[in-house]
Amino acid sequence: MNDAKSALGQKLLAIKKREGLTWAGIAQTLGHAPVWTCAACLGQMSMTAETAEKAAAIFGLDEAETAILQDIPYRGSLPTAVPTDPVIYRFYELVQVYGTTWKEMIHEEFGDGIMSAIDFDMTLEREPDQKGDRVKMTLSGKFLPYKRY
Repeated sequence: MNDAKSALGQKLLAIKKREGLTWAGIAQTLGHAPVWTCAACLGQMSMTAETAEKAAAIFGLDEAETAILQDIPYRGSLPTAVPTDPVIYRFYELVQVYGTTWKEMIHEEFGDGIMSAIDFDMTLEREPDQKGDRVKMTLSGKFLPYKRY
């Protein structure tokens, strides 16, 4: 695990809060999607030198911190196998309940393979609803068929 990336991520969250920044605003400045930008700032993606320099200007980072943004991360940031944070646990619960359904439906539509988490896009938006606003997430990953040889 990369403790430097994790520590820097916590620092960036504090600066974001103190300065009243938003992921959408930061993403616009960096030229990336908000979800990717958040993941990169939290240490789960690596930035190019150009993007890291832009982020350094936003957050007031020094040269060493700017270099950390470019490091290849140790991906997977959860401290336990079963997450305990309620927001993150709900995603675990979704996989437990719908995982086999998603797998079956992907295989029916595409064949034997997986959805990439590398060639992947995600958006998150608020969807107004009279019963209470909803969280709308769209996941889009390239289909990767299993090789037959």
